[in-house]
Amino acid sequence: MNYQKSIGAIALAALLWATVGTVQAFDEAKYPDWKGQWRRGDAGGPRYDPSKPLNAQQAPLTEEYKAIYAASIADQNAGGQGNDPTYTCVPPGMPRIMSIYDPLEIVITPSTTHMFMQHIHDSRRIFTDDRPWPTDFEPTFAGYSIGKWIDTDGDGRYDVLEVETRDLKGPRAYDGLGLPLHRDDKTIIKERLYTDKANPNIIINEITTIDSALTRPWTATKKYRRVATNDKAVWPESVCAEGNQHVEIAGQNYFLGADGLLMPTRKNQSPPDLKHFK
Repeated sequence: MNYQKSIGAIALAALLWATVGTVQAFDEAKYPDWKGQWRRGDAGGPRYDPSKPLNAQQAPLTEEYKAIYAASIADQNAGGQGNDPTYTCVPPGMPRIMSIYDPLEIVITPSTTHMFMQHIHDSRRIFTDDRPWPTDFEPTFAGYSIGKWIDTDGDGRYDVLEVETRDLKGPRAYDGLGLPLHRDDKTIIKERLYTDKANPNIIINEITTIDSALTRPWTATKKYRRVATNDKAVWPESVCAEGNQHVEIAGQNYFLGADGLLMPTRKNQSPPDLKHFK
């Protein structure tokens, strides 16, 4: 009987030790307080560099991609969509995700920092468990993100999250005007996120894009503003396909009118091929 009690005591001790070990593995106090709901902290519409207007981003594009961007603007002026692929509800991808179209929630765990957003599959997983880059990952619009928490002032608490994102696929653009990324999809994005020391309700994201369409790395500083704590936040549903009247047929954009009939989007646009219809 005493033997059985000893075994039980040992098992209970082992369970308690495992529990304590798990708790110690994730000390919430070591991480910044990023709870709540976050929105874009800069005035104006979403864009890569918030310090400049949407139509004057001054991206350091190569000559080839300057021409592609100019063609995108011209196509939009003529009624088309240019290089912006999101009109068909394609995810915006990185780095455009971080322009924060819908409210953002950040959930920090020991191995992964999650960024949850409702807008067209914008959620991200940032792995912080010291894993290597995968060799068999299928590229995605959001890419594969590996991060590292840093204690920059040595006070025992992490205050900076550094992230690198690779393995992206397209089509992607920086913004709604179709500011282009290179078609080779070899983009690398580096981020440095931290709380504004003057305001704990502001997160700063120093984001740098390295891309073959650029003559040099392009850095911008974004800000995200906390608007509510978890118990007060309202999380709206965002379903891009609902009410989307854009229709793409054979690479051409058409519009579904209020009467349910297909309409052109450009002057003198030809109708789609109807050979399969009587």
